[in-house]
Amino acid sequence: QLQLVESGGGLVQPGGSLRLSCAASGFTLDYYAIGWFRQAPGEEREGISCISSSGGSTKYADSVKGRFTISRDNAKNTVYLQMNSLKPDDTAVYYCAADSNWDVICTPYSGGYYPKRAAQYDYWGQGTQVTVSS
Repeated sequence: QLQLVESGGGLVQPGGSLRLSCAASGFTLDYYAIGWFRQAPGEEREGISCISSSGGSTKYADSVKGRFTISRDNAKNTVYLQMNSLKPDDTAVYYCAADSNWDVICTPYSGGYYPKRAAQYDYWGQGTQVTVSS
């Protein structure tokens, strides 16, 4: 089955850290740009970070710049999102998406990156919940 699977979410206190993983199953991520998106209850989906297929280009939304780091290990077929200095406002379901077209994944929009409908990406994960609360 061809799919992306996110993991690593959970409950963390403000100021804490989490590392999310986005693993591909049934296909190789080598040729895909990857984006991380999040959606809080009652809010629009937000594109927060993206990385090129080679890993040579990374982008961050203003809301996470300086706190989050995206990286990829193509040998492990996985992309990571290291999240530090977490705030309650970071509480959301986090999704990853893969697309062979960089512009599909990483079109600048409103301080972040344009969140298309899930079906418009080559692959879209099921999400992992991140809750930041004391």
